[in-house]
This record gives sequence, structure tokens and C-alpha cells, in this order.
Amino acid sequence: MAETYIIENVEALWPKIDQTYAFDKKANKHMPCGPRDTNAAFSVDFRADSGTAKALFAQMSGAYNANREKSWPEKLTMEASPLVKDDDGTFKGTSNIKGAYSGKVTLKPVELDSQGNSLPDDFELTTGSTINIAVTFVPYHMSKDNWGVSLRLQAVQVIKYVTRPVRNPFGNVAGGYVVEVNEAEETAKKAFQSNNVLEVAEDTTDVDDMFEDEPVKKTAKKAETASSEEKLDLTNIVQGWDD
Repeated sequence: MAETYIIENVEALWPKIDQTYAFDKKANKHMPCGPRDTNAAFSVDFRADSGTAKALFAQMSGAYNANREKSWPEKLTMEASPLVKDDDGTFKGTSNIKGAYSGKVTLKPVELDSQGNSLPDDFELTTGSTINIAVTFVPYHMSKDNWGVSLRLQAVQVIKYVTRPVRNPFGNVAGGYVVEVNEAEETAKKAFQSNNVLEVAEDTTDVDDMFEDEPVKKTAKKAETASSEEKLDLTNIVQGWDD
């Protein structure tokens, strides 16, 4: 089994680890897809400082030399590695793992917090977060123009998490309402205060009386009594007619 290498304290770029993605030409961007779809993969790009990139390249070169076949180029070059140097002196790299190999679905890369606790399955890593990346080196030679060492993604540890920014479709309105720093929290707290909560006394009789039905029956009795009296009067009137 290939040895795992930890790329430490790098900046996450365009992570796609919550599920497999593949590039969609029509949409011109990576889209979620099934693990067996063409080019489906889990991936995370990263930005590393010069020292981290140098140490990583040395390890990749060692893995390449240990697995190099006679027909392969003699040494690993920067162009054949997944590292690209930026103008500011930092290096961008790519680590990924296919959604399936030979039809067998790949396990999702492990995601952990800074203390080694597993993150929820639906956790979405964000660009700008600081992470450690566990990879294995995969030397390959497909052709004279397609060879090198890939970084096969195994796991990610989140050291610092950058909250995803809220997309605001509005512009600023001069002189408009501005929420205080703690106003939202205070509003939420007030919603749970006892001002509007019924305090039940130890004797619950009063509470029962509050929910007692209106005395409809008493009114009905009066109505019945009135009806009886009316009936009596009617009887007397009828009898008077007989007389």
C-alpha cells in the first residue's frame, strides 16, 4: 500500500469533496454527478508557500524514482508535477481521487476537524480555509506528453474554517437601518423571555377555569323554562277559548 503524505497548513481552493463532480462543457463549470459518471472525482486544489511546495516536490520525486520504469523520463520535472508557481511565489496544487476505479465506487475522502473529529457527511469545505491534506503519490506514464506524479486525495483536516459569504443581491442604502452588533442576538433572546409566557400557579384550578366552556347549558335551561311558561300560558289561553 502506498505511503500517506501530509501536506500541512495550505489554503483550500475550490474544494469539491462533499460529493463527486465532473466538468460540464455546456455549463462551463464543475457540476455534481454520480461516482461512475465520466471524469467524476472528489478534489481539492490548494495554495502552498515555497517551503511546503519544495518539501512536497522532493517527496514526489522520491516516489517517482522508486517506481520509475526504464522507458520513463529520468527525473520528475515541475511541469510534470501537479504544482504550478504563481507570480507571488506561492504554488498551486491539485489533489483528487476518481469516483470509481474499474467500476468500483470510491469511498468519499475523510473530513476531520482540527481535533480529529469526523465532520458531518454534508459538510462543505470552503475556499480560503486552512487545511491539512493526506495524499498518496501515484507515479504514472501514459505517453511522452502525459506522465508525472498525481496526488491521490485520501483525507482532509480543517484547521481554520472560513464561513461561506452570504450572497447579497442588494446595494447599500444611504441613511437606512443598520443592525447593531448584538441587536439580532437580543431580539432572539427576547422572543424566549417570560413576558408573553403564561406562568402556571401551583394551584391549577384557575388555569382550568380559563379554559372552561361558556355556560351554554344554563342559557338553554332558561330557554327551556321560558318555553314551559309559554306553553302554560298557551294552555290557559286555549282553555279560555273553550270556556
